[in-house]
Amino acid sequence: MPKAYLSLGSNQEPETHLAAAVQALRKTFGTIVLSDWMRTKAVGFDGPDFINGAAIIETTWDVHTLDRWLHALEDANGRRRDVPRFSSRTLDIDIIFFDDLILDGPGNLQIPRPELKHAFVLQPLAQIAPDFINPENGQTLAEMSAAQN
Repeated sequence: MPKAYLSLGSNQEPETHLAAAVQALRKTFGTIVLSDWMRTKAVGFDGPDFINGAAIIETTWDVHTLDRWLHALEDANGRRRDVPRFSSRTLDIDIIFFDDLILDGPGNLQIPRPELKHAFVLQPLAQIAPDFINPENGQTLAEMSAAQN
């Protein structure tokens, strides 16, 4: 069954919204692998600190169906899309990897996600999937994380 590697973050009532997201992921996909949570500064704008983490789920859904479901989950948790893209948010969940798929579009769907360059995305993923190989560069997440430090 395909695995999706997700990045989760929030800087508006993060404990509430991230707990709701984890609960919805477990209810929909069953067992998930979850990283530790980390507090990070907002990137690209001035705002409250984020709480970030990562999850791995297994799904029979295709990447587009999963992406639509994750957007609906964000929306159900108060995510606003009428504000600048880089701004505070109740919930942000991105598909960073979907098995070894490389995809650019439609819309903002890009896999692997370019946000992988940020420690708040890479470090939690490397914690739970250190041996996963990035299909774009052939490096493991552990190697990428070590090179970042």
